Amino acid sequence: MKQEHSNKKDLIITLKTFYGLEEVLKEELNEMGFKEVQILNRAVQVKGTWEDVYRLNYYVRCAISVLVEVAFFRIKNEDDLYKKAARIDWTEYFDNNKTFAVKGAIFSKVFRHSQYPFLLLKDAIVDCFRDKGHERPNVNVKKPQVLFDLYIRDQEVRISLNTSGAPLFQRGYRDSVGEAPLNEVVAAGLLRLSGWTPETNLYDPFCGSGTVLIEAAMRAANIPAGIERTHYAFKNFANFDATLWEQIAERPHERLTKLPCKIVGSDKSPEMMMKAKRNLRGLGLARLIDIQTEEVQNAPKPFEEGMMISNPPYGERIGIDVEDLYEEIGDWMKQTMHGCSVWLISSNMEAFKRVGLRPSRKMKVFNGDLECSFRKFDIYAGSKREKFQQNEE
Repeated sequence: MKQEHSNKKDLIITLKTFYGLEEVLKEELNEMGFKEVQILNRAVQVKGTWEDVYRLNYYVRCAISVLVEVAFFRIKNEDDLYKKAARIDWTEYFDNNKTFAVKGAIFSKVFRHSQYPFLLLKDAIVDCFRDKGHERPNVNVKKPQVLFDLYIRDQEVRISLNTSGAPLFQRGYRDSVGEAPLNEVVAAGLLRLSGWTPETNLYDPFCGSGTVLIEAAMRAANIPAGIERTHYAFKNFANFDATLWEQIAERPHERLTKLPCKIVGSDKSPEMMMKAKRNLRGLGLARLIDIQTEEVQNAPKPFEEGMMISNPPYGERIGIDVEDLYEEIGDWMKQTMHGCSVWLISSNMEAFKRVGLRPSRKMKVFNGDLECSFRKFDIYAGSKREKFQQNEE
């Protein structure tokens, strides 16, 4: 019997994210109507329905993937994993004409080899199909149509369906990227970590292919994160409800003719500006965002009050004198961006020292596999002491 859709919020849904973005993902889910959100390690958890699963995949900006729990049980030895997994009717979840794979993370001394649990679960799934008289489904490790997530910590086993498939930062809107692009989920997370709201003017002087600008504009215009994405793994499940999905994904979304704030970007590379414009045009945002080719040292202040969020070169992948560049950025910020909150993300801690300003906040975040620091600098007109004296008067 195939799983039926239900309005009962009986599914345990885990949304994976990057380190440091758990709280802002919870904040985003609260805004979407999920009141009870449990924070986990690089993930959050809610209860919901299959309709919620579809909505989360389509709308959520700060998650990498959406998992639905299939089973949770405890084991005492290696054999227990196969025995308990073999009791599950895997034919309820997908048909044998779909390829599958098992991935995940193992933190347990029960198993002598870390890859062995994945083989055990794969065998349990294949044997289930055989025992029911079906042809066995094929395994495709690189591009499975159905992906199971196996998580074992000590003696606790959690098996989930990855309903997203490819990571959700693969939005589908980036036709062109630069040499060191900022991950879309990270960009959305930085906007929330900084406290940016759609009413706040935003500037990125190292905008590259425009990821921060686009993520901000999509949020300001209430454009779903997945509007340009064509595929999700849940479409391969036995219980996929095409009608329900169409109701969610084909609901008309208002394209604004004006944003509630100014969003401005610049970059010294004409090639990157062409890529950014191409990405913006694909989303219908080209007329709403002002971008231009400009060296940061010559960039004028784009507005009186607002926020700057930028991802300058770190030095790992772009062959330039990064430390001198950060000194120039610091000088420019002091001269130009007074009255604004400035946020920079970088993995280059030595270069950060050359900015010449003391950050008022520091947060550890990751851009892909790179450990980074996201730092806030408050830029005052005149001295900091004068600013505090004015506030006290």
